Amino acid sequence: MADFYSWLDRLITENQKTIGSCQACGQCCDFEKYDHRLYITTPELIYFLEHIAPGNRKQMTTGTCPYNIDGKCTVYKYRFAACRIFCCKGDQNYQNNLSESALKKLKAICEEFNIEYQYQNLATALNNSWR
Repeated sequence: MADFYSWLDRLITENQKTIGSCQACGQCCDFEKYDHRLYITTPELIYFLEHIAPGNRKQMTTGTCPYNIDGKCTVYKYRFAACRIFCCKGDQNYQNNLSESALKKLKAICEEFNIEYQYQNLATALNNSWR
């Protein structure tokens, strides 16, 4: 997953004028207010849980990402692909195409490591990962 995220971050950096530049305002982390949906895949969740200590894991009990504290991402290094790709001021077509490319790579990771592929919203993934 680290290689996958490096690939994705490189593409985002190389195409920053098109994808947009995140101003770290935290607005898109308030999914209800921003009318935004965030979906993640199984390998992303596994990677995330491997790097977030059990005592720091949170359920999502509101429409805002629980890892956004005072407008800042507290898990920035391990954030999901959709968090990396989405920029509220970016080109939506480019973001959509990059998302599709990322999902193909994530599906290939699942196949390579025999992991069940799931694509679920963040709240479902976070709230079910502790059971």
